[in-house]
Amino acid sequence: MIDRVLDISEEPARLSIRNGLLVVESGACERAAIPCSELAAVVIGHRQVTLTQSVLSELARCGALLITCDEKRAPASMVLPLDAHHAQAERFRRQAAIPLPKKKRLWQSIVQAKIRAQASALELAIGSDEGLRALAAKVRSGDPDNVEARAARRYWLRLFGNAEFHRRDAEDSRNHLLNYGYAILRSITARAICGAGLHPSFALYHSNVHNPFGLADDLMEPFRPLVDRAACALVGAVLNPATKHEIIEVLLSRYSVEGEERSLPDILHRVAHSLAAVAMGEGDALWLPELAPPCCGEGG
Repeated sequence: MIDRVLDISEEPARLSIRNGLLVVESGACERAAIPCSELAAVVIGHRQVTLTQSVLSELARCGALLITCDEKRAPASMVLPLDAHHAQAERFRRQAAIPLPKKKRLWQSIVQAKIRAQASALELAIGSDEGLRALAAKVRSGDPDNVEARAARRYWLRLFGNAEFHRRDAEDSRNHLLNYGYAILRSITARAICGAGLHPSFALYHSNVHNPFGLADDLMEPFRPLVDRAACALVGAVLNPATKHEIIEVLLSRYSVEGEERSLPDILHRVAHSLAAVAMGEGDALWLPELAPPCCGEGG
């Protein structure tokens, strides 16, 4: 499968399906006709986009996501396939029954992988991990010492080199870039979870009752630094079609994993299936490879 993200944010458009192709029309002209089987996600950011019901059903059939944006063109919702795996009912049941001690051990491995990924991002950005790899080794089951937060404070200070940067600052253009990238990453992760026959709301750690994608928020954590590096390279830029393309390019790049070149959607697919194996009693640990962000020109 070719994983593509189609972002429709700059002009009105009408979407329809013709012979398995997603047809994008703008005005009186056909702008594109893309095989639905090649799409990982369609992002609708413009307020004047219309689509037929067949678009929803065909994207769902192909396992692609539909992401809609709010008035600020920030991703606000996702439409996921309802039936994405032949054995999902049994996997839902087993997933929901994962005991708390095992969930804590799985979360420990996720936090460790995330901090190691942050260390790699810093090594590429400033030539030093600033002690993050040592911090990763201190994470205990369930992370009761909140090492994740301690690492984050050190990480953000060093990555942007600015003590005034805060993730909660809604006016900071860096956060606009990060939030867009995280939303796309979250959708790709949710897609992988559904494809593995798991339910995205049965979380390991992110268990807010109002969050329908808690498991996606769990499993995407080790891959957030890929977005961070893209945003770091775009410091001073605003969120626009060009910067969106840069971020999407990083998320759809290929990475070297165990001697093979794999796309991030494929990697997340394998991560989700490793969790399914744990839920079904066929494995004990998550598969969480360490990835370095791609160099310039390696996206695709």
